[in-house]
Amino acid sequence: MSIKSSPDAARKRATMRQAQPDAAVIKDMLARGASGKKVLVIDVGGTSVKILASGQTEVRSFRSGPTLTPRGMVAAVKKLAAEWPYDTVSIGYPGPVLAGRPTAEPINLGHGWVGFDFAAAFGRPVKVVNDAALQAMGSYEGGRMLFLGLGTGLGTALIVHGDVEPWSSAICHTRKTLSGLERGGKKKWRQRVADVVERLIAALQPDETVIGGGNVKKLNALPPGCRAGHNANAFRGGFRLWAKDSRVPPDLPPRRARSRRKS
Repeated sequence: MSIKSSPDAARKRATMRQAQPDAAVIKDMLARGASGKKVLVIDVGGTSVKILASGQTEVRSFRSGPTLTPRGMVAAVKKLAAEWPYDTVSIGYPGPVLAGRPTAEPINLGHGWVGFDFAAAFGRPVKVVNDAALQAMGSYEGGRMLFLGLGTGLGTALIVHGDVEPWSSAICHTRKTLSGLERGGKKKWRQRVADVVERLIAALQPDETVIGGGNVKKLNALPPGCRAGHNANAFRGGFRLWAKDSRVPPDLPPRRARSRRKS
């Protein structure tokens, strides 16, 4: 998987970005990032599944959890997106992915994901990538970028001059970071996160580091040299998966979107 950076991508940016109105942000993202295909993006998480399609401005979601199977996910997505036209599907999967296929069952969901035929289930071409890689693609602005997603687990991805390289080895940190939040409280958890980030930056030497995921808001400050990512970046990454030559537009700074749950 390869994506391209822009000549001005190395410019300095503020560490934290001010939240923008959701509908306006999504509309701007879709208008600027159109790939020519109508894409349905599915961000599968341990607590919820969020979806957005080309031309739409409302993020829809439903609860996931330990009983959610891939068949159940597809059925729920089809119901939520029933009136949305789409030609292709992008899926961010919360686990390791090789050659577009999950290689291990997710920790926080039901079973049956490995070997499941998503293209047959949706009746459309489907691309599956690690969920951290999806957010990383949406966050990428050039150079060598490390992405860390603090969600129900710790997701990581590294982009080096346009080449996306998600790795599952960082799953070893997942229980440590979560146990610090559950048992030791926020202070110890923040210390653990800061330690992991410092070690990864020292080892990988990125030009910049993006920290995203649902738990980024629990950090009272970002580690030095980091900027905050936002949930909308996963959708931008999903649209970019189907863009011509996987080109990353140079004028898409990270923004924020809030999912709206349908009753």
